[in-house]
Amino acid sequence: MEILRDKKEQNHLKSIWMLSREYRGIAEAGGLKDVCRGLAESLVQAGYKVSVVLPCYGFIRPGETGFEDLGPRFEVDMDYAYRERRERVGFWYQEVEGVDLVLVEAERFREKLGIYTYTREEESQDPGHKKGEGHYDYFAMNILLQKAALDLAIYTGVRPDVFHCHDAHTCIVPAMIREIDGLRQYFRDVGVLITIHNAGIGYHQDVADLSFAKAITGLPQRIIYSSLLSSSFDPFLAGAIYAPVNTVSENYAKELQNTELDASTGWLGHALKDRGIHIEGITNGIDPDKFNPMHPERLGLPAAFDPASGAFSGKAICRKELVIRLMSIENEEMQAYGSIEYIPDQPLVTVVSRLTEQKGLDVLAQALEGLLAEDRDMQVIILGSGKKEIEDCLAGLAGHPDHRGHFMVLIGYNPGLADLIYASGDFFVIPSLYEPCGITDFIAQLMGNLPIVRATGGLVKVKDGFNGFSYRDHTPAALAEAVRRALKTYRDLPDVIRRMQADAVRHIRENYTWDKVRERYVKFYKKAIDMCITL
Repeated sequence: MEILRDKKEQNHLKSIWMLSREYRGIAEAGGLKDVCRGLAESLVQAGYKVSVVLPCYGFIRPGETGFEDLGPRFEVDMDYAYRERRERVGFWYQEVEGVDLVLVEAERFREKLGIYTYTREEESQDPGHKKGEGHYDYFAMNILLQKAALDLAIYTGVRPDVFHCHDAHTCIVPAMIREIDGLRQYFRDVGVLITIHNAGIGYHQDVADLSFAKAITGLPQRIIYSSLLSSSFDPFLAGAIYAPVNTVSENYAKELQNTELDASTGWLGHALKDRGIHIEGITNGIDPDKFNPMHPERLGLPAAFDPASGAFSGKAICRKELVIRLMSIENEEMQAYGSIEYIPDQPLVTVVSRLTEQKGLDVLAQALEGLLAEDRDMQVIILGSGKKEIEDCLAGLAGHPDHRGHFMVLIGYNPGLADLIYASGDFFVIPSLYEPCGITDFIAQLMGNLPIVRATGGLVKVKDGFNGFSYRDHTPAALAEAVRRALKTYRDLPDVIRRMQADAVRHIRENYTWDKVRERYVKFYKKAIDMCITL
């Protein structure tokens, strides 16, 4: 007991290992990539040792991008029900901005060309792998990443102070290191934190085959059966028993455990609440300097501008460059529909998003049909990919002859093009059904692109008339009215728009930089260390 007491009083925190499926600049899909990299680099700046472990997907070329072979090769237990199995893994390493990046190489990862879903190329190679559909072996991918990370720590003799598990893809780690012999002994003093980036139905990484879940995780049957949500083994429920849990905004945490909006998660938040588990809210941060258009070379922009001071001549140059680039977009392995002309005195409405119902792109498609018909001067650019029905709907609308020169839809993703769209736009639409936090609103604001958002989850940080425009009802009519208000303000009250653009940048720098948000995570890491002592 004296040893435990001393350990608790020290509450040491020096090293953090993050487990993630995304990382900005390496593997990009959603906002997780920005949060993982931003927090990791901020922690390094504060003197902590940070490692990030993620899969080596097939689109990553580690040997060509500065990674070095880390050396160890070993096999990881990956049993199926009634069948013992092992899978061989290796590791690549690179230090980037002080963060130790570790890629887990395995055949299961190498054969994937998308992070979470199959790509068009994979569908052409195997018609059974439909573009946009989730990987058939998603659960095995997640388990392999987690087991490989734990085995690597043991193999190298490293014992971090905290594992930070990002989303359901990695949050079985707490159960593994508390319930599996060997792991329990080696990691007995290691804390674990779970961050829920998205609790929506479809994001739980749950599995209905309980025998398979038990075999491949190695967890006791009592843990499998005590972690059921709607008859499926739910990683969030399994991990949350052993680790503090946070989500990425205070308002989303409240929605999950105190409102009927938890229905969008399959009632995960209330299931955790019934188990006595509280979800903390920590709104995501951002590094404003990484998205500062005063340094265009960092973002691949053709000119500088400054929303904070109202110096916008460079923004017009960015818009002209965007139009020129879109004339040859087919060369960028992207499907383009419609067209955009250079009309600098008219508002440009932009979207960079997954094209899904959760992101509200179905509602936006309906709203745009009426808006484009009544306002012949506005222009719209949408970049993203997602549900085929929504892609087809937007593509058809963009291809209508009446919208020539005013509406373009780009199916796919390119980070450089995304930054140019952020920099060129006047308004950035985020019509989400639900939104845990939102990072794209930050990025848009830093580039003088005022967000138009539905006031849900973390998007409530956009205050109507202050740093953007917001609305409440998840309907095409409500969204269309918010866009009309924004366009009217743009045309009738340009000074108000300039003030809002400056206020948006100032508000981020005063409240949402990573050096401020980081301290809340540090406190949570220390809570995780305390919690591991009491288990």
